[in-house]
Amino acid sequence: MRLICPLCGERDLREFVYRGAAVLLRRPAPEAGAAAFLDYLVTRDNPAGPNAELWQHEGGCRAWLRVVRDTRDHAVLEVALARELAR
Repeated sequence: MRLICPLCGERDLREFVYRGAAVLLRRPAPEAGAAAFLDYLVTRDNPAGPNAELWQHEGGCRAWLRVVRDTRDHAVLEVALARELAR
């Protein structure tokens, strides 16, 4: 599998590290309470189909990426810088 880093171009998967579901970009507000933070930190879906994930280009520019990948066939549907989407 290959990923296209928006900063470095197409690279082999071995340069990247999977960091978790992209829901981590949507951190609850401090006043949301303990239950909201527990859900944020622990609860994860396991969908069959397109799934938004966080990857880090550890072997390159070290940028955080939001990758939309189909979990059924590992097809990469979209790659974007996570910092651009978290705004």
